[in-house]
Amino acid sequence: MKLVPLGDRVVLKQLAAEETTKSGIVLPGQSKEKPQQAEVIAVGPGGCVDGKEVKMEVKVGDQVIYSKYAGTDVKLEEEEYIIVKQNDILAILQ
Repeated sequence: MKLVPLGDRVVLKQLAAEETTKSGIVLPGQSKEKPQQAEVIAVGPGGCVDGKEVKMEVKVGDQVIYSKYAGTDVKLEEEEYIIVKQNDILAILQ
């Protein structure tokens, strides 16, 4: 099965959170916050969304930072994904 986003939606796969800080401190499980960094897995076609022309600016393989509470979590074949609107993506990491 495959996720195919519609309109201006993007499917993201969250990147693994680091378990230690830069200084070497190990973080216990409950204090880790959900990372906001992800890889783009699929991109919708864009086009006309809510009467406005939307050009998709991200592509498959990009690493992005997205809004903290954005998107819908989806589990498909033991993998977890997040589906967000393109305007919930804040930056592309280069």
